[in-house]
Amino acid sequence: MIHIQGILRALRRSKQVFKASAETENKTKEREKKVDSSILGTFLKRHILSLKMGLVMSRVWEIIFSSFKKPCRILMIGLDNAGKTTILYKMKLNELVTSIPTIGFNVECIDYKNLNMTIWDVGGQKTIRALWRHYYQNTQAVIYVIDSNDAERLAEAAEELHDVLRSDELPQDAVLLILANKQDLPNAKSISAITEALNLRSLRNRDWFVQATCAARGEGLIDGFEWLAKAINAKK
Repeated sequence: MIHIQGILRALRRSKQVFKASAETENKTKEREKKVDSSILGTFLKRHILSLKMGLVMSRVWEIIFSSFKKPCRILMIGLDNAGKTTILYKMKLNELVTSIPTIGFNVECIDYKNLNMTIWDVGGQKTIRALWRHYYQNTQAVIYVIDSNDAERLAEAAEELHDVLRSDELPQDAVLLILANKQDLPNAKSISAITEALNLRSLRNRDWFVQATCAARGEGLIDGFEWLAKAINAKK
């Protein structure tokens, strides 16, 4: 009987020991979880801080490097409804911006390759075309935008273009980029037809290039600006 009671007491002690051990183990696990959580929280905080610092430094370097880009002044003109403003903001924001006819001008700075381009987009309504000449001074390039789908106004576009190029106020070394826009439309004229309609082959001592574009889709714009950057750099 005594022997049995001793065994029972031993079993009770064992249960108590196991219980204490289990409680200790649970507390240890909870502490480990807290430690792990604390470590994870610290890691995440540091990671987020690093990301923020990275973004800040990226912006700082962007500003620093942009200061080393060559500044250039570009005039973008053409008849009304040719798509000038759409082109400007497609290049600036890579977005299709719904616009209304420009009364006056829009101006944006666009970094392209090694150039910091200040682009003046001036309205093309007949009543304000006389104001174009006020933007000629120090212009290094003219972007002339054509509505390729509007055959009836090609002669008018040609006349206005040659009036611009004949002006003594426009620098003689300003390069000319023709953007034949709206090439996605069914009646759009070909590049060769536009070149002939604008009488571009008659130009002497003026670098020019015609690029087919669809501003709404962004097609052809990079090719046009690639030529523009090379032509401007060749003049420097």
